[in-house]
Amino acid sequence: MGAGGDEPKPYFFLSYAHTPKNHPKDKDPNVWVERFYRDLCAHVLQLTSLPAGVPAGFMDQQMQPGEGWQERLSEALAYCRVFVPLYSPRYFLSEQCGREWYAFSSRAVHHQAAQYNSTPMTGIVPALWVPVPPKQLPQPAERLQFNHATFGDDYAGEGFYGLIKLRYLRDQYERAVYLLAKRIVKVAEEIRMAEGHPHQDYLAVPSAFGPPGPAREMDIAVLACSQADRPEDRGPDCYGADARDWNPYHPKSSRPLADHAGDLVRNLDYLVRVGDFEAEAERLLAAGGPSAPGLLLLDQWALEAPHRRDLLRRLCAQDRPWISIMVPWNREDPDSVHRSESLHSAAEIFAAETTGGHRSPGAGVPTLEAFSEELPRAVRAADRHYTAQAKTYPPEGRGGRIPRVLPGGVGYGADVHVTPPDGSHQAKANADDVEGSSDVREP
Repeated sequence: MGAGGDEPKPYFFLSYAHTPKNHPKDKDPNVWVERFYRDLCAHVLQLTSLPAGVPAGFMDQQMQPGEGWQERLSEALAYCRVFVPLYSPRYFLSEQCGREWYAFSSRAVHHQAAQYNSTPMTGIVPALWVPVPPKQLPQPAERLQFNHATFGDDYAGEGFYGLIKLRYLRDQYERAVYLLAKRIVKVAEEIRMAEGHPHQDYLAVPSAFGPPGPAREMDIAVLACSQADRPEDRGPDCYGADARDWNPYHPKSSRPLADHAGDLVRNLDYLVRVGDFEAEAERLLAAGGPSAPGLLLLDQWALEAPHRRDLLRRLCAQDRPWISIMVPWNREDPDSVHRSESLHSAAEIFAAETTGGHRSPGAGVPTLEAFSEELPRAVRAADRHYTAQAKTYPPEGRGGRIPRVLPGGVGYGADVHVTPPDGSHQAKANADDVEGSSDVREP
């Protein structure tokens, strides 16, 4: 697969968790996934006008020994039109699958920002390999609210693994694969998602699946002007009726930055609360330990108002490292270019106060793409400092989803660190061994 232009691009990306062998002499258990993938590709080819040589889909077992697996995965995730996660108990324990999910879902967030369309568009069509109870799904999967029963009750109850292994369910298998192919084609034609960045640092992509335990929370607060209280020499285009309407990357982005950031943080498996920093300052700056990690989106134009400068100084003086501060500064904004030297700088306040935690470096974040790349680092820093503080000030009355019990551990979304062999699809074989079953049908 090439790097764009007229090179062949996959119609869909099949994301799945490798199943290990129960015994070294056993057959490769992932052969059934390959069979399913071939059947799905055959239907997509029949339902579309894809020319010869254009792959219907991408599956990591297509990669050849010696081929750069990071580059291939990055390209496939940047160019595919639909993302198909193959649900199983192992899937949401896989850091690799979580990276694939986040890489694609970030594309969807950027696509929505450029479309002037408030309707959420994911481009994700989930499929069941082995059914997973809804309560065991991480937030990014739970929000999809996909009705698997539309592909048949047997499919919803057994998943593709059960259908493909049991002879008496062969007709149901063929029907479910065909309906999935139709759904993939329909979503691809409706969304026509913009291409992503094929040369991103794949190993730096975070996982969309959080650690086991209660659902994580993240406060996103905005310290910005509104149209009514912006400085006299500041144009109105980036502002709305409320500080949360601030859109510093206008016109390339059509959405408030808080909405864009909220979607990215939700894709990291957090429950998100978005608010106005001025309105919630007393809660966020209250004495004692934090109730949640936080992310502050700071408009440097807002610092022209003395009371807002005082709020930022107060935050920095209290040294609350669990609140990361991101400072967008659009280099293409003519107002910002003209006033860059005379505006009150957040960096000056950061330097004047003893402060820890994540702070946007330099003069600010220049583009929406750079903002999206920095955000996972800001979130990780806030969460790390929050966790350290929470040991001293444990929160009261917090609950969450009950972790599930599996042969290899408890919960979902646990980080499973993998050192992938060069060019091998075994880079993803990172799950625990489970007992196999005898073959009923040959692939």
